[in-house]
Amino acid sequence: MLQALIDRQTSILVELPKGEKTLVANIERTIRDRRTMVCSSFWDRDLRYAESQIYQWNGMSEALAQTRSAPPQLPPQFPDHTQLPESDGSFVKNFQEHPQSLILTDSIGATLERLYPDGQYAIGQDCGIYWRETDPPEKGAEAPDWFYVPNVPPRIRGEIRRSYVLWREFIAPTIALEFASGDGSEEHDRTPLSYSEASGTTKPGKFWVYEQIMRIPFYGVFFINSGELELYELVGGQYQRISANSRGHYAIAPMEIEIGVWEGTYQNQTQFWLRWWDMQGNLLLTGSERAIAAEEKAARLAERLRELGVDPDLV
Repeated sequence: MLQALIDRQTSILVELPKGEKTLVANIERTIRDRRTMVCSSFWDRDLRYAESQIYQWNGMSEALAQTRSAPPQLPPQFPDHTQLPESDGSFVKNFQEHPQSLILTDSIGATLERLYPDGQYAIGQDCGIYWRETDPPEKGAEAPDWFYVPNVPPRIRGEIRRSYVLWREFIAPTIALEFASGDGSEEHDRTPLSYSEASGTTKPGKFWVYEQIMRIPFYGVFFINSGELELYELVGGQYQRISANSRGHYAIAPMEIEIGVWEGTYQNQTQFWLRWWDMQGNLLLTGSERAIAAEEKAARLAERLRELGVDPDLV
């Protein structure tokens, strides 16, 4: 019986690590050594002990062998942008949000192309930034009205981005902008993420998420009715409101531009607009503005040629 137990144990040993093999081998060696004892009562007692140890190691060894042969049970993979909602179904707050986003994106294109000739940057306009996994998923996202992320591809594996997923890309936006049509309480909400058995999970505020979780270096709140702009910079892990320069603009050094408020007409709306300037104070023009500027320059050149007696159509 004992030899059968040992033979069974030996077949399992091939699947065990070195340390476990050594322990079982020591038990077998004890059994063999005890065969030389003269006192049969001691032999019988020790034999029963050794057999019990072999039984115990058989069970442990078989369990270890089964564990190693079973496929690993991995946690489910965090979802990517194709598996997460691209909208929470809410309406755009007002008619200005869309053209305000467009004028920012249109006018900054040439600057970003110069900074990133390989095209490795992305701009989001009222798109979700997912920062934690929740049920439903959209509760774990914030959607700035406008944001910019450097050093990431504009598409993912050839697909248009549905959202920006922090746990997939790890690069925070350089700047996030919110267009406030109310009193700004939502945009300044510093409520932290918390949980209690009585009330469950408390929804964190935008300001807290951008500052403490996403750690976006620059955060701006633009009050579209008054034309007031508040800009915050992340310093020492906390947002500090920064002051405008002598031109009334705010420098965004990583982007080599300034941001400020401009009053004028865009897409049939005359009002205050959030716009970009270069570091020398020159307004960054939209595509249509550049076309108009080019036409005006050509007209001035033609008039100058006529003054010199030269037909501009023959030049």
